[in-house]
Amino acid sequence: METQKKIMVLCGGKFAFPTLQLLAYEKFICAIGIGKADETIVDALERESEDNHFGFKSFPSSKSIAEMRVWVESIQPDYIFCISFPFLLPESVLTYGENRFINFHPGSLPQYRGSMPIFEVLKNKETETAICAHFMSSKFDKGNIIFNDPVVIDEGDTYGKLTVKLSQRMAQVALNMANMLQFANSIPNHPQDETLACYYEKPELSDTYINWKRMSAEEIIALINACNPWNTGADATLLGEQLKIISAQVLNEMHHCQPGTLVSITETLNIACGDNKQIAVKILSCDEGIMTADQFMEVKKMELKINY
Repeated sequence: METQKKIMVLCGGKFAFPTLQLLAYEKFICAIGIGKADETIVDALERESEDNHFGFKSFPSSKSIAEMRVWVESIQPDYIFCISFPFLLPESVLTYGENRFINFHPGSLPQYRGSMPIFEVLKNKETETAICAHFMSSKFDKGNIIFNDPVVIDEGDTYGKLTVKLSQRMAQVALNMANMLQFANSIPNHPQDETLACYYEKPELSDTYINWKRMSAEEIIALINACNPWNTGADATLLGEQLKIISAQVLNEMHHCQPGTLVSITETLNIACGDNKQIAVKILSCDEGIMTADQFMEVKKMELKINY
């Protein structure tokens, strides 16, 4: 009987936990490498690796990748799965074996290359994303595609909700790949279509900031959801104050106000948008903390009394 293929997993933190648990349960994992993660996560994975007799190594910086080739050769895995591993693997590591390094990218390729495709698909109001399994090359997200596994984006999905959904789906996708590798002599794959390629840099303030005049109400809601919770919320100026909007919804009521103006206050703060719609702000973050719209207005009333 043929020996089961051994898989090493390189990961970047909690996003990979469901995959690690499922692959470990199915006895595929031989070693775990983690890059640039919180110490509590590193310690937890190291303890689990020791308890299950897996190889383990932490790669806290890009410089530490120089140690990877020796470590991989000491483990001798058949395949290496990468899930949100934060560092580019150089040719010195990839030459361990042709088509042995498989990355699982949480976004469609080649349309959503980059480190944060979850933010980009939500900001762009996509209704579907994917987990893309592809062979790794010495350039980010450019190796030959094995498949794109589609994942539906539900209305109201935030960055946090979609991340959890993709993390859970990732486990099944990686398990399917591991099972496929047990029997396949070769893995069908194809080059990426560079005419469709788009690489997104890590978001900056200009990417997370609400432009009341230029953005529609739907675009603003999409941005708010894309920023929750990793950026706390979408950055905005409201009532002369810099703050972050965490939760809001479109309010289909016309207005005759300048975009960015507070139109009315109900249980929400209703803000004028450039397309003559409004958004109803439910939760926001300001200097005083994270609060509901009602709490925010109470703070503003107190400030007005003090100033008066």
